[in-house]
Amino acid sequence: MPSTPTAPGPSDHGYISDKDRYLARLKRIEGQARGIHRMIDEDSYCIDILTQISALTSALENVALGLLDDHLRHCVVDAARAGGPEATEKLDEASRAIARLIKS
Repeated sequence: MPSTPTAPGPSDHGYISDKDRYLARLKRIEGQARGIHRMIDEDSYCIDILTQISALTSALENVALGLLDDHLRHCVVDAARAGGPEATEKLDEASRAIARLIKS
């Protein structure tokens, strides 16, 4: 079983420069989820609810893809430049993350 890499400190994350943008997007996603809850509570039409669920899913996928892109451009590139076992570990970690996203 592969070891779990130690998480870098907060300032080491690639998304840190876009943190406010990610938080704003997640706040909108929270609002979408509450809207779906309200639609179900108010017995809205099934297709309308499914449309909103599709939009919510797409929004979450876009956040995930953005974070993945930031991770590849920052964490993986830095590790690859440094070389050694950390580079292999970061590439494997990114591959596993991509596999999880594809499965979902």
